[in-house]
Amino acid sequence: MGNQNFIFNKNDTKVHMVGIGGISMSGLAEILMHKGVKISGSDLKETEITKRLGEMGADIYYSHQASNITDQDLVVYTAAVSNDNPEIIEAKKRNIPVIERAELLGAIMDQFKNCIAVSGTHGKTTTTSMISTVLMEAGLDPTIHVGGMLDLIGGNTRIGNSDYFVAEACEYKNSFLKFRPSLAIVLNIEADHLDFFKDIDSIRNSFEKFLGNVREPGTIILNIDDPQTKTLSKVITRPVITYGINSTDADWSCENITFKQGYAKVTILYKKSRWADLSLGVPGLHNVSNMLAAVAACHTLGVDKSAIINGLEKYKGTHRRLEDKGIIYGIRVMDDYAHHPTEIQASLSAARALAPNRLFCVFQPHTYSRTYELIDDFSRSFAQADTVIVTDIYAAREKDTGIINSRILSDRINLNTSNSVYLSGFDEIVKFLQENASAGDLVITMGAGDVYRVGEMFLAGSDN
Repeated sequence: MGNQNFIFNKNDTKVHMVGIGGISMSGLAEILMHKGVKISGSDLKETEITKRLGEMGADIYYSHQASNITDQDLVVYTAAVSNDNPEIIEAKKRNIPVIERAELLGAIMDQFKNCIAVSGTHGKTTTTSMISTVLMEAGLDPTIHVGGMLDLIGGNTRIGNSDYFVAEACEYKNSFLKFRPSLAIVLNIEADHLDFFKDIDSIRNSFEKFLGNVREPGTIILNIDDPQTKTLSKVITRPVITYGINSTDADWSCENITFKQGYAKVTILYKKSRWADLSLGVPGLHNVSNMLAAVAACHTLGVDKSAIINGLEKYKGTHRRLEDKGIIYGIRVMDDYAHHPTEIQASLSAARALAPNRLFCVFQPHTYSRTYELIDDFSRSFAQADTVIVTDIYAAREKDTGIINSRILSDRINLNTSNSVYLSGFDEIVKFLQENASAGDLVITMGAGDVYRVGEMFLAGSDN
């Protein structure tokens, strides 16, 4: 680790980024440009993101070819890029160091004294955004790198001028083992990414290794409501700060949780004594837990209590996390990134509290492997919805092997809750909603793919 730090130690460093249009890669490109690094990059299509990077001074190529590699000092690629990419082959031919995105993020983290990394199967983007909002409220001018669009910072990355850095730490392909944070949070550990991890034990072992990389003296914050994270808390020899909405023995907990139209008001307890009352600006019980993680982190960093409370009450969410999209014919349309059974249950529970009448969920499963491995859990996750419309699986990085499809999932849901219908095309779904939803109903699109387009089409009043 840290062997890539040469990129910050010499003038006129040139870095080429393969897949520069990705949400994380584009943010890292911005951070590097701010530090005086000359950026070039390639992607397959022009987007708002690549256009903006071009305007900031990056050289962008809209194809992957060997000629894009000339005299760069370093080539960075995303996990989605295959080894036979011509740019990677050319870089290796020229003996230019080639590293994966997570390694670059780790090298950037090493430049900051106070580096906060938020890990967990669910809630990373929201908790990272909550902490970021508080640090900005406290005037600490952090550099921020999140996995979603945060209106407060106008995107997914913010360049600060302090020694605070806040980032998500993703476990997929053990990316987070490239990081050495000074403060690490584990929100929860559940079975996911089973195309990479063997089982829940191998996932927990990776989280344990991640915590082993936390700098000394450093801080570790764990959610002991979560069984796997609680198990982890018992094997770690370093001091740990704990939190939990259902764990009265945790350092941080809460009581008097009440909901008004889906939004929580709580009394936060520190070491079993009342610390503060707080009203959340994002819905759902799961966000009370995320809020406690953010409070524990910011308190540890020495942030003033009033800045913590004000920041968290101001936080109104990130894009694709229970995001309001609009209203048509009196029907409210929302969108959510949930693509794992636990996330679906949490988001539907929050949406249920926001829906005056019926709740329609349009679900797009994400990857064949996840749908196949977790089908039992998925089939039990939609009880809160009146109707769940299942559309075709979003393949992402995978090929269809024929062992699973959305019709099978829809049938399995019906065995449990008898509320599912399978519809393949987005235009079919819009037509179904136009014919079946009425004023006072809530429609929520759900998934990590492009299912949000259904909501946009429905709001536009079209079915094409």
